[in-house]
Formats: sequence, structure tokens, C-alpha cells
Amino acid sequence: MVMQLPAIHPFGETIGLRIDEQGPGRSICSLEVAPGVHHNPHQVAHGAVLYALADTGMGIALYPTLDKGESCTTIEIKITYFRPAPAGIIRCETALLNRGRTIANLDSRLYLGDKLIAQANGNFAILKPRGQVVAAP
Repeated sequence: MVMQLPAIHPFGETIGLRIDEQGPGRSICSLEVAPGVHHNPHQVAHGAVLYALADTGMGIALYPTLDKGESCTTIEIKITYFRPAPAGIIRCETALLNRGRTIANLDSRLYLGDKLIAQANGNFAILKPRGQVVAAP
């Protein structure tokens, strides 16, 4: 089943991002490259489109692991681009590598067909509800 992003994610809707699968610590998202929307001047998907797909895939994988009232936000993402994506459906497969009390690390791999076109690794802050104190280890 393909889930659409909720109305509270206007940027995802704007770029045509779809949630294909979601579970605790994993997600698969996709986006069909639209030349008039996603291309850079070199007629391939702009790197920011791939970055947005990876960043959103990471958040979607992390959210089901959060406790009630918690939220998350991107701290940093490093992305490496391997191949251009002139057209087609880009699929982003994300896995949670480590989740601590306050920081999570995730890996996203982006594919065009069966070809790996980019890989990203990101760290996300896990934010507690206001007033909740994180106990020392």
C-alpha cells in the first residue's frame, strides 16, 4: 500500500514524495523525476531532490520508534552521489542503524531501477516533551 504524506508535510507533497513502506526503523520512499520540476540545468535530478528524499526517508523510519510526545529533527546528513538520475522513479530505502536516548543514526540508499545512485548517513536528535528530563547514564 502506498501512503501519501500527511497534509502537514507540504514540501514532500510539492516534490511528489511518496511513502511506499514504513515500519519501526525502516522506510521505503519514492519519487518520480519530473524534468520541469526536479531537473537542474544539466537535465538530471538536482542533488537537493535526492537529499530531501533521504532526509524524509530517515525521519519516516525514525518516527515509529519514538515514544508518545517525542519528536525528532535532523542534526546532520552526509550524502554521496554516485550516478545521475535524468528520469524514472528514485527509490529510497532507509534503515535505522542505532537509536540512543537522544540521538539516532540512519542510512539511506537511493536507487534508480537496480542502480545505486546515492547513499546518505544521518544523525537525528530525539526531542523529549518539554519539561521531561533525560536521566544520566
